[in-house]
Amino acid sequence: MPGAILPSMALILVVEDDRDIADTLELYLRNEGHRTERAADGRRALELWRAARPDLVLLDLGLPELGRLEVLKRIRRESSIPVIAVTARTEDVDELLGLELGADDYVRKPFSPRTLMARIRAVLRRSGDADDDVAREPVARIGRLEVDAWAVEARIDGRPVDLTPTEFRLLETLAAAPGKAMRRDELQAQAMPESDALERAVDVHLKNLRHKLAAYAADDLIETVRGVGYRLRAEGAA
Repeated sequence: MPGAILPSMALILVVEDDRDIADTLELYLRNEGHRTERAADGRRALELWRAARPDLVLLDLGLPELGRLEVLKRIRRESSIPVIAVTARTEDVDELLGLELGADDYVRKPFSPRTLMARIRAVLRRSGDADDDVAREPVARIGRLEVDAWAVEARIDGRPVDLTPTEFRLLETLAAAPGKAMRRDELQAQAMPESDALERAVDVHLKNLRHKLAAYAADDLIETVRGVGYRLRAEGAA
């Protein structure tokens, strides 16, 4: 997990090939106190991402070069930086595919810049702010798992697990009530309150989370409750 990020004064990489849209986005972002870098194609996006190490990437999925989702794939191989995907395609499968590859949220074109700014603030807040409406201990310990709300870090056997902000917030929400079955809409409301993503997006994020936990032989930590949703094993991973 990255360190705490303020919802303002972040460095945001805008990856957008439409000059007018990119100009508008940069104007709004700078008015909110952010700094920006801009790329108009996938290759330049990766160059800037590696050189500037921004706090968030705003990624148009319709970019020329490298394929529609290749930029997101390559970023996720190396980093858990927050990514908001922007798509003009309306098919749910495309939006969920973007999430499966590691996007923290998505917005559809056409969009209101003000609405997008609110989503950016929300994702940045999820990246580093442990405060929300759910009362949590600073560090939740369930078996081999530790969820550190102050450090915004999850650990298995003391080893950090590299999670995206949304994955961390979902795990943190489950860890607040180990053994309790939670519905998808509950998880979305607690971990992604500002997002209008489909509830099925929770399934995709949790699939990615389980995949990462599997590297620590802890993929059995999160259980599917048929017809309800998910729960964190009260006794922790075996």
